[in-house]
Amino acid sequence: MADPALPVPEAPVRPAPPQVSPEREALEGWLDFHRATLLSKCAGLTADQLALRACPPSTLSLLGLVRHLTDVERGWFLRRWVPGITPLYWGSDNLDGDFDDLDPATAAEAVAVYRSSVETCRDEVSRHGLDEVVPRSPEDPALGDIDVRWIYLHLIEEYARHNGHADLLRQAIDGATGD
Repeated sequence: MADPALPVPEAPVRPAPPQVSPEREALEGWLDFHRATLLSKCAGLTADQLALRACPPSTLSLLGLVRHLTDVERGWFLRRWVPGITPLYWGSDNLDGDFDDLDPATAAEAVAVYRSSVETCRDEVSRHGLDEVVPRSPEDPALGDIDVRWIYLHLIEEYARHNGHADLLRQAIDGATGD
């Protein structure tokens, strides 16, 4: 039986991305695979272990990655369409707050917020076609107009990179390896 005190008691079932499918289904499949991979790297660890910066001098931690990817999801899938969306864990006064301002006591809440944000983002982006052009962001004027497809691909890349970090962090914490 799963320990309810653990922020991610059990590893989620990771959906196998489709091998032959329409484009949107493939993009959603790969993104969901990476979302589940992040949570599987956190499964079974205590809040203190999730907050552990296991590879000094880096400030990366699994909890920091969960918080960072929460804001990444919200930033790319919500902020461009939903008024008033702001980062939860960082700001102009602390650009690395998602990684640096950690409190293990908030780990379960951060995981719950991550899961809720993923569902909200999944719902919002489903309303937009892959070819829909998203206007230039005032926060990132160097980035020109992009389409929804680009956002999906960017998030898959972001998760893939950070899941590599999560692999190393998890192994440093308790020796667990695997994809």
